[in-house]
Amino acid sequence: MEYVYAALILNETDEELNEDNITGVLEAAGVDVEESRVKALVAALEDVDIDEAVSEAAAVPAAGAAAGGAAAEADEEEEEDVEETSDVPDTTDDDDEDEEASGEGLGELFG
Repeated sequence: MEYVYAALILNETDEELNEDNITGVLEAAGVDVEESRVKALVAALEDVDIDEAVSEAAAVPAAGAAAGGAAAEADEEEEEDVEETSDVPDTTDDDDEDEEASGEGLGELFG
């Protein structure tokens, strides 16, 4: 991962992405540099617009969050529909009252 970070640093500072510059950044960070990994990274990034790639990568989580939010909203609406049309009596209030009453009794015991 530090190899990619070195490339991002060089891109951000408008330095050329070449083997010497990436090696220099990695060595300055105290990384034991593997020349084969540096060469592979430089070759892989040769025709890549890093700024565009970062922008696209940042857009993916935002789109996923929007889709997830819409799905959660649809689930909530479905639950509301089920609650409105259900013939089963709602006993949640009774349960809460029973718990509160028993809780008060325990509080008095342990004081």
